[in-house]
Amino acid sequence: MKLDDAYANVPYIPGGTEYPARWSAQAEAFRDALVAEGRAELGLSYGPTVRQAFDLFHPEGAAKGLCVFVHGGYWIKFDRSLWSHLAAGACERGWAVAMPSYDLCPDVRIAEITTQIAQAVSAAAARVDGPIALVGHSAGGHLVARMAMPGILPADVAARLQHVMPISPVSDLRPLLETAMNADFRLDMAAAEAESPALMPAPSVPVTIWVGGDERPVFLDQARWLAEAWDVAHHVAEHRHHFDIIEALGDPESAMLDQLLG
Repeated sequence: MKLDDAYANVPYIPGGTEYPARWSAQAEAFRDALVAEGRAELGLSYGPTVRQAFDLFHPEGAAKGLCVFVHGGYWIKFDRSLWSHLAAGACERGWAVAMPSYDLCPDVRIAEITTQIAQAVSAAAARVDGPIALVGHSAGGHLVARMAMPGILPADVAARLQHVMPISPVSDLRPLLETAMNADFRLDMAAAEAESPALMPAPSVPVTIWVGGDERPVFLDQARWLAEAWDVAHHVAEHRHHFDIIEALGDPESAMLDQLLG
């Protein structure tokens, strides 16, 4: 369809097809290490289906707060098992990190995934005291942006939000109507508008939009649209593309984590 190529990342990233296997290996090694140290709780249920579960990684000592990472994959692929290593940076800074999976389209609609992530954040928040920072990548960037909206999270959980960081988010879902992926999303214009953070009022919680300078033009647009709609900080990381932009989460000294966690 008209916008299929515009929203395709893999063909435009050197070695793009190799990233999932690399992520999986790094994530498994990280999980194994934290399990051995007694600092990982895996497969914690937050809902009735198998995919409604999260992993929780603990820092050494008492946690300063909770960081929740929501993965991407256009709401149609991947799960929490590929991203565990990205918890390393926040854990080293003394934060607990929750990583949820969620049901995927076409089994559910995007609006249902939004509800599931709200349930996952709430379940993780019940296990970790202190402030909450939300970060999500691509489709996960859309989902954490939705968490910033009034009425999505329970009031007591929303009150704990310290920062929300959509990384390379899909903020306006209307263009996806012109992609073949919409056969799985099953969006019409009303549903797309109802799930588009860029069409919603700015939240009261601090938000920073992060995107790679070498990303596809539509992702630069999507990040800018949200930053402009909400009048929030907008960081373009030079020489980073859609797949390596998230690597900074694994580095406790990164500017990304400085902004997210303070």
